Amino acid sequence: MARARIFKPAKTAMQSGRAKTRKWVLEYEASTARSIDPLMGWTSSRDTRTQLQLCFDTQEEAVAYAHRHGIEFQLSEPKVQKRSIRAYADNFKYGRQGLWTH
Repeated sequence: MARARIFKPAKTAMQSGRAKTRKWVLEYEASTARSIDPLMGWTSSRDTRTQLQLCFDTQEEAVAYAHRHGIEFQLSEPKVQKRSIRAYADNFKYGRQGLWTH
C-alpha cells in the first residue's frame, strides 16, 4: 500500500518571500531503500512515485484525494510563524534593549 505525507511547505531560507507556500502538497514516501551505483556513486530507487508531488489548494482537497485513491497518509499541520513587526529605526534607538552584534 502506498504511503504519503500531506503538508504545507515552509518558505525557503534563501528568500524572504512566501512563494510556493500557499498550496498543500501530497508527497509519496519511498517504499524501497535507495541503492548506490558502484560505478558513478549516484543514488537510485526503483520506486518512481517518490518523484511525484501533487499540489492542492486546500487541505481538504488533499485528504479527499488520498481517501478516494486509497492512499495511507500522514497529515502535518503547518507551524504558525510568530511575527514581530518593528520599524527599521528601532535598531538605532537610544534606549535600545539588545546588544550590537558587531
